[in-house]
Amino acid sequence: MNTMTVTHARKQLGALLSRVLKGEDIGIVHSATGNIIVLRPATLYSDDYALIEYGLARKELDKSFRKVSAEIKREAKAGRLKKFV
Repeated sequence: MNTMTVTHARKQLGALLSRVLKGEDIGIVHSATGNIIVLRPATLYSDDYALIEYGLARKELDKSFRKVSAEIKREAKAGRLKKFV
């Protein structure tokens, strides 16, 4: 595993992420503790994301989706939406 400082990793973050996606193990040394944080790809599913980010279970997510969709329809009908191309 290649390890580096935060400063070094920050300068080439995009390239490091590409290397990780190709299977390379890369660790970043936390300067205050000396611990190594390893970069690894992860798969995130939308249901997990809603739960993790917003604390919404599936039922709550569906309810929120319906509420937002209804609000968008009202705004569109009233002519207050702008289309972005």
